[in-house]
Amino acid sequence: MRSLQKQRAVVIGGSLGGLFSATTLRAAGWNVDVFETSSNQLESRGGGIVLQPDVLDALRFADVALPDPPGVASGERIYLDREDNHVEQLFMPQMQTSWSLLYRAMKNALPAEAVHAGETFVDFRNEGEQVVAQFESGREEQTDLLIGADGLRSTLRRRLLPEIVPAYAGYVAWRGLVAEPDLPLYAANTLRDRFTFQQGHEHSALAYLIPGDGDSTTVGGRRWNWVWYRKYSSEQLDKLLIDRHGVERSFSLPPGATKSDDVKQLRQDAKLLLGPTFRSLVDATEEPFMQPIVDLRAPKMVFGRVVLIGDAASVPRPHTAGSTAKAAANAHALALALSSTWQAGSTIDPILKRWQNQQLQRGKLMTDLGISLGDRLMNIAR
Repeated sequence: MRSLQKQRAVVIGGSLGGLFSATTLRAAGWNVDVFETSSNQLESRGGGIVLQPDVLDALRFADVALPDPPGVASGERIYLDREDNHVEQLFMPQMQTSWSLLYRAMKNALPAEAVHAGETFVDFRNEGEQVVAQFESGREEQTDLLIGADGLRSTLRRRLLPEIVPAYAGYVAWRGLVAEPDLPLYAANTLRDRFTFQQGHEHSALAYLIPGDGDSTTVGGRRWNWVWYRKYSSEQLDKLLIDRHGVERSFSLPPGATKSDDVKQLRQDAKLLLGPTFRSLVDATEEPFMQPIVDLRAPKMVFGRVVLIGDAASVPRPHTAGSTAKAAANAHALALALSSTWQAGSTIDPILKRWQNQQLQRGKLMTDLGISLGDRLMNIAR
């Protein structure tokens, strides 16, 4: 068996999970290539992220440089009622960043030739201890380790575990981003330096500041990030997922895809259900986007020399603020295992088995927590 220092990994998926895998494994001495279906940059995707220790640990290990500061700090956590009265106030300092900031930092840390855009993974085959990844273009890549970091809709997971599919949890997350100066002063004064919530009957909203264009954290150059959880039946969801061009979307509505009538209805609902501050966020958002909340948990993460990480393996609900952190922890732990044990002459298979046992437990705890938090917030009985 070749030295692990010279081994190669092929990562399927160029979003955050794939970039965590690539940067940490490269730091562990591996050669890594990332293959992403989209031919475009993914920087505009996603919104706000709570910057968890697992994320920072993985980035430090990979020597990925972040801007200083890497996000926008909040001190207080406040809860508003329908009239914007403060019903609860806690001191809970934390840092919020943006999906795009983390994406750019890791993408810039990789050699340009290591990232292959516009390559759609379709299948793989085993050749002894090697795996051959196959792509729609006809391209084939031989590798020592194939990593599925292709998210909720993972093609690799469907190939391995076709029976494991996302289950709709009964509600969605409407999201939006608003440039800092575009919010009315009364709302900005309520939200600034805080992580703010409004809880209603079968709906829940939250908001905080994140870096703006160019990862700016200067006052006036940041963005308000908001999320509003709403209950919809499966039939209502199916109608929502038909975009403004009449295309049936499977899993989400990205910015600019929502039908104008649905945006209008969202604003009308905000007038009925939200207080002035959160209502102003919805009104100020030109292109709200939507993501159904789903549950998914694979019983395995290792299949010979093929592994699943991040949302491809299990999807914690966003109330945990842990999806990005779990992907980072999965990747970091894998890199640590593969960088430290080769010196003792270990083979890769027991290393992967131990890694799987630890990460499956992590995923179970986080998905269980997310289900408990979400069902309680949304008044869903199981």
